[in-house]
Amino acid sequence: MIKDEAQTLRAARFPDAVECYREGWALATDPQIQGSGETIHLQQQIARLQALLEASRQVHSTVREEEVLDRVLRIVVRELEMDGAAFPSAALSFGALPEVANQEKSGSKSAMELPAYPLLGREGETMTELVIAPPAGRALTLYEADFIEGLALQAAVALENARNHQRNLEFARLQQDLDAARLIQRSLLPHHLPEIPGYQLAFRSEACYQVGGDYLDVILQADGNLLIAVADVAGKGLASALMSNSFRSAFRAMAASLSPLDEMAARMNRHHWREGEEARRRFVTAIFLRLYPRKGQIEVVNAGHNPGFLLRPGAAPLLLGASGTPLGLFPKMTYTSQRLDFPLGSRLLLYTDGLTEVFAGNEEFGSEQLLESFSACKQQRPDAILDALWVAIAAFSGDSPQGDDMTALALCRAGVAETAP
Repeated sequence: MIKDEAQTLRAARFPDAVECYREGWALATDPQIQGSGETIHLQQQIARLQALLEASRQVHSTVREEEVLDRVLRIVVRELEMDGAAFPSAALSFGALPEVANQEKSGSKSAMELPAYPLLGREGETMTELVIAPPAGRALTLYEADFIEGLALQAAVALENARNHQRNLEFARLQQDLDAARLIQRSLLPHHLPEIPGYQLAFRSEACYQVGGDYLDVILQADGNLLIAVADVAGKGLASALMSNSFRSAFRAMAASLSPLDEMAARMNRHHWREGEEARRRFVTAIFLRLYPRKGQIEVVNAGHNPGFLLRPGAAPLLLGASGTPLGLFPKMTYTSQRLDFPLGSRLLLYTDGLTEVFAGNEEFGSEQLLESFSACKQQRPDAILDALWVAIAAFSGDSPQGDDMTALALCRAGVAETAP
């Protein structure tokens, strides 16, 4: 009676698959059964496939790694009537498996001496290993070993699928975080540019990835002057974006003090240095500009950044070159500023190296072509000038993907300079 109940429970767990496998194997290997070698082989395959089909259904019915492994262990112990089974690397076991800690004292077989079946990935790497403890320490029968080998193959596929599913979930979560970070970083760009009579201003910023290390800010100060910063954190991606936001906080705090531009650059340099070793690895090139609209002048400090371009009527293009190293490299670095006239009809371009380090094959767009495109542009509005530059860069690079963050700001003074009589 007890035996009949046990068989009923057993059938409910795993509907006769292993029993069919055992019976089919027994029939196929019984010397009293008459049949050709092909018939015996076919009987073996049918029995094997029946059992593995049900086992495969069970291990493939979940996309959670731990559940896949747990179901494999339960199939091995309950259906094959093993003493125990385990995945040591995953710290999962079922049934009675000799503990490694007690084996040296007891003299029992170690886990390494028990039958072990690796679960291999697509590239042949071992993802984990199934260890079996047969009853009473006996060897596995031929049909048991054959079944476990097939089960290990199916389990390997299910395990790899489960891991890929988990990676996809993690990637989706990361993508959501990056999308949110991109929106936040975009929201930190100036929403409304100050309207200053006689002057026009426009900017454009495109990250190479979802977020980037370029920084641009425009602040109308209490004294009526306009403070502008264009900066580029070394590298790109999320780490550079974090440093860019830190740079923004420091810059905005210092902008309220109305400090001289060279002093502000030195303070920003010291601040970045004090942020620590990781910050120093992500040094910042920056160009700071203050527009004095009533005087028609600009003041510039370039901290290791690409030279700005200044075009003034009747004069050759002027490059606003660096007067010191990038921010965060040397704590005691000092910077010098230059003050220049910005007469009617003048145009200014500040940019990051993403505009110049664009390639068509092995040829780089470069600062010379950028200056040439800027000088040749007939547009009078700064937004139209930036559009023209982006068109020129796209025409040069063709279908090449964007390789770096691209940020630029154009400042124009409307009107035509008066000429001497």
